[in-house]
Amino acid sequence: MNTNDPIWRPTPLRIADANLTRYLDHRSSRGHPVSDYAALWQWSVDDPEAFWRDWLEYSGVVYEGDLRPVLVDRERMPGARWFPSLRLNYAENLLRRCGPEAALVFCNEAGERREVSWDDLRAEVGRVAAGLRATGLVPGDVVAGFMPNLPETLIAMLATASIGATWTSCSPDFGLQGVLDRFGQVHPKVLFTADGYLYGGKRHDSLGKAAAIAAQVESIRQVVVVSYAGSDSPPPPLSASWDSYGVPGAEPEYLRLAFDHPLFVMYSSGTTGVPKCIVHGAGGTLLQHLKEHQLHCDVKPADRLFFFTTCGWMMWNWLAGALGSGATLVLYEGSPFHPGPEVLWEMTRAEGVTLFGTSPRYLSALEKAGYRPTEHGPLARLRTLFSTGSPLAPEQYDFVRDAIGHEVQLASITGGTDIISCFALGNPLLPVYRGEIQCRGLGMRVEVWNDAGQSVVGEQGELVCTFPFPSMPVGFWNDPDDNRYRAAYFERFTGIWHHGDYAVLTPRGGLVVLGRSDAVLNPGGVRIGTAEIYRQVEQLPEVLESVVIGQQWDGDVRVVLFVRLREGLALDDALTSRIREGIRRNTTPRHVPARVLQVADVPRTRSGKVVEIAVRDAVHGRPVRNTEALANPEALEYFRDRPELQT
Repeated sequence: MNTNDPIWRPTPLRIADANLTRYLDHRSSRGHPVSDYAALWQWSVDDPEAFWRDWLEYSGVVYEGDLRPVLVDRERMPGARWFPSLRLNYAENLLRRCGPEAALVFCNEAGERREVSWDDLRAEVGRVAAGLRATGLVPGDVVAGFMPNLPETLIAMLATASIGATWTSCSPDFGLQGVLDRFGQVHPKVLFTADGYLYGGKRHDSLGKAAAIAAQVESIRQVVVVSYAGSDSPPPPLSASWDSYGVPGAEPEYLRLAFDHPLFVMYSSGTTGVPKCIVHGAGGTLLQHLKEHQLHCDVKPADRLFFFTTCGWMMWNWLAGALGSGATLVLYEGSPFHPGPEVLWEMTRAEGVTLFGTSPRYLSALEKAGYRPTEHGPLARLRTLFSTGSPLAPEQYDFVRDAIGHEVQLASITGGTDIISCFALGNPLLPVYRGEIQCRGLGMRVEVWNDAGQSVVGEQGELVCTFPFPSMPVGFWNDPDDNRYRAAYFERFTGIWHHGDYAVLTPRGGLVVLGRSDAVLNPGGVRIGTAEIYRQVEQLPEVLESVVIGQQWDGDVRVVLFVRLREGLALDDALTSRIREGIRRNTTPRHVPARVLQVADVPRTRSGKVVEIAVRDAVHGRPVRNTEALANPEALEYFRDRPELQT
């Protein structure tokens, strides 16, 4: 196959049935015909106020108040405000569907399964919300979840949103200090916790940490405990059981508040210091997720959407938002490789998953495990696979096509916790090309800028957004003058959102992400995205994963590559030569690492992202300021005081 040919094209039937096709027809019926996606995107960024107002009305958002003005202080970034005269409730908009059909399907690694219908979901939200009100919570108070990916977690979040309180969460595998670094900043009044969680065939207790959290976060008035893993530990003080909490039979009462009323507090990774607390508004989150799910992901009420995520990653919030499109959410709790690599695919077949979300790291591990889902039975209903968390290598596109299905659309998406959504993502009307994200999101004026601040196409540069969008953060917690908010995104280019990704915008409108800007290598003054090196190295069957950094050396920067190999293998001269030759042949001589070293593990965040900056600091003898943000902080020791890096 010609490398310039697409690896997937939508069929005429799929195009005709797409939500996006219906939206194009809607625009034409309003006297504003747009012939294709490129024209629709251009209109959405040339007249973003018209687009976002039209989308709000078209998608059926439940609100009160006036749609005008759509945007005030449009020239301020940050500072622009969307729909200031409109009031809504996030939970009300997610719970519009009713009936006995499943809203949630829960599965775990132990083979447990249960369903929650739309009617039961609404009833449970009403019950728990009544409990929160009885505890004295009012709009603006914070509720925290220290929970596995259970139906109860979603119920608690929706109950919180229904009364106008603000939800924040960490997954239970976080260390105590990592949780305190987060919850200790935002002062929650109620803590939801499970008694434990499952992972890798083991049951892990959560009640000890929950008790310590409640003792050290003085704002917590109540702890609500979900019985799940069968812990023998005593419950924390001030605790109530999930089953006894709230008022059975209470109907949800949806308090409609300002469009930018705080809905979620999310956290930066915290690998360079105490995590930043990023506040997201209800209206912007809702509107953006409805757009992404319905137009870009083609989510419909008959769909079953699964995303492998914990409650500490923004993809959990993104997944939850699909309830607003009437889809059934499939939740999974536990290891994606226990008891074996087949576990998520057997679930996909059994539950009729139509949309499957994961990460490049999972796909790489699946491939290296030798598991090819299509060899074990048809995936009859699966039509789209989403991938996010890090750049997806072109070879992984081939793996998805060959091992998961030629008919399956591979939709790589990119955005982040910072915007709780995407800058670029999939499109059911466009072809998929190896290594490319299909398109920029509607209403998102995304460009790639060079160091001179010029918009470029076909050249490497910084990913920016040049106009406000609804899902920009309301601000950072305890940052009244927005000084930390501005420093995070607006210092590089004044008044322009600088996301911190190094990327290329292709002539056909796709996007290739090359890695994080702060991890870009700079040997001899030439900027190199780390994804270009990972792509070559991780094709080798011997290499399980790798991390590459720039080491300060002799007045310049040299490229150093660390590799984790399959069990029992040792890095020898032959493998080192193959690694270097593959990089040289497929990139440039400047990409070739000066040193290639073996390590037993690679440090990563709890959402699976390799932490290049932490490795770079360890190599240079600098302290890594917040190892609590790492899933495996002990791995940093493999990078300190290496004699091979002194010559």
